[in-house]
Amino acid sequence: MWYVYFLQLRNGDVYVGSTNDLRRRFESHRSGYVTSTKAYLPATLKSYIAVETEVNARQLERYFKTGSGKAFAGKRFWSH
Repeated sequence: MWYVYFLQLRNGDVYVGSTNDLRRRFESHRSGYVTSTKAYLPATLKSYIAVETEVNARQLERYFKTGSGKAFAGKRFWSH
């Protein structure tokens, strides 16, 4: 199983990532080991989507990083 996940960062931004081990990856973010999020901790896991393959997860991650993908995710996976 692969996961596309959404983190709410301290500065209000939402980080989108994908992994096959959500607990380990979230702990990496929380511990400051991820360069792109360590300056904006604490981070809160807002939502995640489970998919069967890495290919699907990476495609969804790319989509959710686009303007329309961010809008879609914001309306359906967390409230502002």
